Amino acid sequence: MIVLYEDNHCVAAVKPSGMPSQDDASGDLSMLKAMRAHLKEAHNKPGNVFVGLVHRLDRPVGGVMIFGKTSKGAARLSEQIRSGTFQKTYLALVEGVPEKKEGEIVQWLKKNETANRVTAYSRKTDGAKRAELAYRVLKSDGKRALVEIKPKTGRPHQIRVAMKSLGTPIAGDTKYGAKPSADGAIALFASSVTFQKPVGSEMITVTADSPAASLISLFLSSL
Repeated sequence: MIVLYEDNHCVAAVKPSGMPSQDDASGDLSMLKAMRAHLKEAHNKPGNVFVGLVHRLDRPVGGVMIFGKTSKGAARLSEQIRSGTFQKTYLALVEGVPEKKEGEIVQWLKKNETANRVTAYSRKTDGAKRAELAYRVLKSDGKRALVEIKPKTGRPHQIRVAMKSLGTPIAGDTKYGAKPSADGAIALFASSVTFQKPVGSEMITVTADSPAASLISLFLSSL
C-alpha cells in the first residue's frame, strides 16, 4: 500500500490499475478492503476499522484515491465533491492528437450496466447525466499525446468517453476504440487530488510520483 497522505480524518493512497475501488462480483481484492486492512495493521486497531469510500476510480485506472477515516471525514469530503471544492487531475496517453490543444467537453452520458459501457450524447437526453471536463495537451509526437484532464463532474467512464469523442481514445482502452495494450491496462492515471482538510480550512494537494513517466514507459512501445 503506497500511502501519500494521512491525518486523523482521511487518508490518500495509490490504487493500482486493475484493482476495483470497492468490492464487486469478481471477488477480487478491492482498494476499500485493502485500505481497511492497512489501517488496521498500521495503527494496531482491534475489531472493525471504519473506512469511508467517498469517490471511485474505474477498475483499469490507477492513481490517487482519498478515503475517510472517520464518519465526519467521509461526510465532509463527500460534501466537497458535491460542491466542487474537491478537484481531481488525470493524465492520459491518447492515440492520435486532439485537434484543439485545450478545451472543454460537455456531454450527457448514459450507462449500460449490463455491458458496463457508456454512451455519450451531445445534448440533454432522457436517462443521461450531464458530464463536463477540461483538457490540455502537454506533449505530442504527432501520433499520440499526453493530455492533462480535469473533470468537473464525476460520471462513470467520463474521461474515457470524452477522449473517444475527440477521435483520440486512451491508449489500451479497447472498450472505447483503442488498440489493446500488452497487459490489458489503460493509459489513464489519477495524478493528483486537491481538497480541504476535513477539519480546518487548509487546502491539500496530494500527488502521485511521476505518473507521466510511467504512462510513457508503459505504453510507448505498444502504440
